[in-house]
Amino acid sequence: MLKFRIFIKDFLLGFPITYIFKPLSSLFLFLHYNNKLIKYIYKHKSSLEYNDFYKFFRNYNDRYPMYEFLVKKYNLYTDAFCFFEFGVAGGDSIKWWADKSSNAETKLFGFDTFEGLPESWGLFKQGHFAQDAPIMADTRITLTKGLFQDTLQNFIDKNQVALQSKHKKIFHLDADLYTATLYTLTTLHQYFKKGDIIMFDEFSVAVDEFRAFDEYTSSFYVTLKPISASVNFNKVAFEVQ
Repeated sequence: MLKFRIFIKDFLLGFPITYIFKPLSSLFLFLHYNNKLIKYIYKHKSSLEYNDFYKFFRNYNDRYPMYEFLVKKYNLYTDAFCFFEFGVAGGDSIKWWADKSSNAETKLFGFDTFEGLPESWGLFKQGHFAQDAPIMADTRITLTKGLFQDTLQNFIDKNQVALQSKHKKIFHLDADLYTATLYTLTTLHQYFKKGDIIMFDEFSVAVDEFRAFDEYTSSFYVTLKPISASVNFNKVAFEVQ
């Protein structure tokens, strides 16, 4: 059987008849990961501590009640935490988290190109979402401009104290793209500790953030416990185990 399978694989390389399906490659990729996403949702939806699934129409502001749940659950109104956001855009969410914390030791770090998407994403072309970096009145917030692949390692080298903080760390992944999300997860892997929170802002996009999550957790043998979900599993928070 093994020799036969090897023969078939080699035959398909020598006579690439499967290449006729190349125009359908994106569809097959979507179906594969969308089915994995569906399986994941229906396996975990009943065990979540916070979940508003299912709603016929999305309201992206529904993420804020989920954030509020997390703040209450982990006592983040008063306890210091370190917040790392990848995909700042206009700064609404990072400002929200800063406003909820009364602790002067809380630190918030935001990363974004501020030049729009570095590659096309679905219906959005490269450069979409470009805008000026928001002004942050809260001095606890620090923004880093540029591609994560260009800036994150330098940030890590200079911010070991924050990344190894005794305080709870929250990582908010809102870069949309598979490439950016997977790079961030794998690069920061060594700094995730038990009890830290990892949030995804576009988790239900099967071939991007969910795909990155699936490949990261399976490749690094990581267990991330789903805690809460909102906007039809678009916004999902996990606790590192």
